[in-house]
Amino acid sequence: MPTPFRNGLGWTLFLDRDGVLNQRPAEGYVCSPEAFRWIPGSLEALRVLSAVFSRVVVVTNQQGIGKGIMDASALEAVHRKMLMDVRKAGGRIDRIYHAPGLKGREFYMRKPGVGMALAARRDLPGIRFRQAVMVGDMPTDMVFGRRLNMFNILISDDPALARDLHTLIDFRFDKLAAFAASLRQEADKRRAGQASGQDA
Repeated sequence: MPTPFRNGLGWTLFLDRDGVLNQRPAEGYVCSPEAFRWIPGSLEALRVLSAVFSRVVVVTNQQGIGKGIMDASALEAVHRKMLMDVRKAGGRIDRIYHAPGLKGREFYMRKPGVGMALAARRDLPGIRFRQAVMVGDMPTDMVFGRRLNMFNILISDDPALARDLHTLIDFRFDKLAAFAASLRQEADKRRAGQASGQDA
């Protein structure tokens, strides 16, 4: 998969959470660490992506807080567990931002509003949105990325959704693991080409 970021040097990876890293609950919200379940392959994908990108940032809408179903301390517990799992697997997440506002009432922080990205740029010097990738599974993620001129990757096994969003996405993968695998394969081909050039 030819990409503009290639080895990722200087690039920032923005990741949605539910449906990309962890399984999206059929109903309700992930309100406890016990309810957080990784999508198979996502932890290994984060290890690969952490080696590719200079910064890894999670941006997640969490209106369960705004609805009073959970509070900020419960979300923090979920994210502590998530970060611990990531570190154990050899990956990293540099920052996590969440938007607790309700859909239709919060237009700045909540995606597709860009507030979380602007907060990340404030906190992590060096972020340039034209050197950033947004990976998400929802139309709001793709609008968020496009508003900031990011490179957009849709995580979905639904080709129809990709067709509907074709003006907003650059690539589609079924899972985060497939995206990471494509970058690893590209890196392997590049190294093999360099080695063959040295042998010539």
